[in-house]
Amino acid sequence: TLRKPISQSSMADWASKNLNMHTQGIFRRRISISNMLSWNGGSIKKPMLITSNRTIKKEACEMFKLVQSYMGDRQSRMDRNHVALVTVTKCWSIQGLRDELYIQLIRQTTDNTCYQSLAWGWELMAISLAFFSPSPKFQSYLEGYIYRHLDSDENIAQRIKELTDLKNKKNSKSRKKRKQNTEDEGLPVSTYAKYCYRKLQKVAVTGGKKGLRKPTIEEITHARNAIVTPSLFGSSLEEIMVRQQDTHPGNRLPWVQTQLSQQVLALGGEQTEGIFRVPGDIDEVNALKLQVDQWRIPSGLSDPNVPASLLKLWYRELEEPVIPQQFYQECISNYENPDAAVAVVQLLPELNRLVLCYLIHFLQIFAQPSNVGRTKMDVNNLAMVMAPNCLRCQSDDPRIIFENTRKEMSFLRMLIVHLDTSFIKGLV
Repeated sequence: TLRKPISQSSMADWASKNLNMHTQGIFRRRISISNMLSWNGGSIKKPMLITSNRTIKKEACEMFKLVQSYMGDRQSRMDRNHVALVTVTKCWSIQGLRDELYIQLIRQTTDNTCYQSLAWGWELMAISLAFFSPSPKFQSYLEGYIYRHLDSDENIAQRIKELTDLKNKKNSKSRKKRKQNTEDEGLPVSTYAKYCYRKLQKVAVTGGKKGLRKPTIEEITHARNAIVTPSLFGSSLEEIMVRQQDTHPGNRLPWVQTQLSQQVLALGGEQTEGIFRVPGDIDEVNALKLQVDQWRIPSGLSDPNVPASLLKLWYRELEEPVIPQQFYQECISNYENPDAAVAVVQLLPELNRLVLCYLIHFLQIFAQPSNVGRTKMDVNNLAMVMAPNCLRCQSDDPRIIFENTRKEMSFLRMLIVHLDTSFIKGLV
């Protein structure tokens, strides 16, 4: 469900308070906000946003050139992949540059008369959102900008035509140096905007790329491809099953779920102390995620905590939880009743039921006394670490969240102890 973003007047008010107003000409006249936020073919002499940080003041101007290079508005010796990598790495390393990049992209995708440049600007925004979020202060502004482009393709085409006609009237003898058309030179802007909107909602909650390793070319390529080909992480179960029709047409369960589960067991996870509680190395988890999204399981894995962490992440990032929201109240109402808890599972849509039963069957392996002695993860611990990945409380009230957390854990514990999952053996 799309939240209603801040109004246009609120966005203008934010811009008037936070933009670092630029000047032009020998009389150093101030540039209006509308011009400050319109496509610029030249360079900038100072950051777009007000800052006292010297590093950001210097880097912002260099970054503007990188943005122009990625969008094809400035020549560069680097290919676009490396331009994106340098840009993203700067912002990933220096937190204060992130809002600056997003406001620069807003500027360069506003009143841009070259559709290819416009599409590449939106593409760079989508790639950036895979690595870091804007600051809380800037998020509502960026959200409002993206929201206004969700269904804007006709308006953009009309705006480009108006700007082009105006430019030609002003100087009819001049050659058109930039391409001025709306031909199919990239995806529709609304496609980028819808992807960016969903990505912004998620990255604002989960945060961006974690770990010590800097972004890589492979991650840049993956982030770009995800615009058109949704990732196996963060999609809905239905989307994932549609995607795997080509590669695994006979499977009734998500390939990513079964493969990661089998990897945990193959590496001796059921005999590993703290499994599911002890996180795997974050950089190794990131690397494995990249491989899994390309339908590959590397052979060099040695630590079961790595696929275990990624498996938890997959459940947690599903667009809709394994137990859909409409069943949430029924789950927490029957957290002490084994028969009623099992009955809820039978009411789930078929795909959700199979995915949940596979997970419970998997956890029942770890709940066996012979394994608990090694893992120190009894049924209560397993329910505690897995419940937040299966059920999502929608309330903002801390007291309700706290109370429901206990009920969610108890409900999942009921399923681990009482749900008959024998039918799931051998199912893929």
